[in-house]
Amino acid sequence: MKSAVKSSKVNRAWLNDHVNDTYVKLAQKDGYRARAAYKLQEIDDTLHLIKPGHLVVDLGSTPGAWSQYVRRKLSPKTAHGGGAAAGALNGRIVALDLLPMEPIEGVLFIQGDIREEAVLAELAQKVDGEQVDVVLSDMAPNLSGISSADAARVELLVELALEFAQDHLKPEGALVAKVFHGASYDNLVKRFKETFVTVKRLKPKASRDRSSETFLIGVGLKNG
Repeated sequence: MKSAVKSSKVNRAWLNDHVNDTYVKLAQKDGYRARAAYKLQEIDDTLHLIKPGHLVVDLGSTPGAWSQYVRRKLSPKTAHGGGAAAGALNGRIVALDLLPMEPIEGVLFIQGDIREEAVLAELAQKVDGEQVDVVLSDMAPNLSGISSADAARVELLVELALEFAQDHLKPEGALVAKVFHGASYDNLVKRFKETFVTVKRLKPKASRDRSSETFLIGVGLKNG
């Protein structure tokens, strides 16, 4: 009974934080589906990764805020300030998630599990032999609370994003991947440094203070 009461208090506290969250309010105003759009915006504003004409792959895309942001960046004549897609699309966006995603104009969406060979093959087919400019990964596993198991789940998803990037990125392309500080973190940083010429670590302002998430950005394939 005590745990149920505690859980209820935690849920109420989260809901109160969420409702009063600056980025949640901003997302509602700008027409974004989630506050996560501002994490990608800060990363992109800092490193200038996404440009008109690009092919961008968005892994772990649902509910679609990152795809919305990319859609806007690939439509430079769109009035800035609207998360909803509009304007002529100059480039391509392929998105993938385990969960369904409401359609976004100009975004090709695949529902499936990236851990499955058939889904990876479909993703490669949708890219259609074209080299990718930017791979985005906001993928995160369902966490169990068992640190060693959770670290392994996180590491597997980032490794899959890394492997896809190595197979499909342009030599000068970039990978943005969400990681968590924990048992797998140092190993993932090492993998990025082995794979990319430049590696940056960013925790955007839109990431909640209590969250252990951070983003690794790799630019330029070492074997590219």
